[in-house]
Amino acid sequence: MSAATPASVYLFSYGTLQDKAVQLANFGRELEGRHDAMLGYDQHWVEITDPQVLAGSGKTHHPILRPGSADSAPIPGMVFRLTAEELAAADRYEVSDYKRVSVNLSSGIQAWVYVSA
Repeated sequence: MSAATPASVYLFSYGTLQDKAVQLANFGRELEGRHDAMLGYDQHWVEITDPQVLAGSGKTHHPILRPGSADSAPIPGMVFRLTAEELAAADRYEVSDYKRVSVNLSSGIQAWVYVSA
């Protein structure tokens, strides 16, 4: 994966944004990414009630990250390069339980990620 350009950003996903069906529904394409990990957070679960999100993911509970500690286990996932328009589509997909923050991944890449609001 090459460096992000001014027209692109990195997004780290540890949940449903890794699913091909969710990607096609929200971005109109299957994303190419690579494995990475996030530090300093703990994974929990949130119940999803938004009908559109339920239809897209097919899952009633999605993972959600909350701040952890220095000894929290790394959170595995995928890092994707998106356009600004695709990032806006990801913002629309995520329910109000999530907020987007910038983090440094294990690889050193700075990426957006959705964590507990």
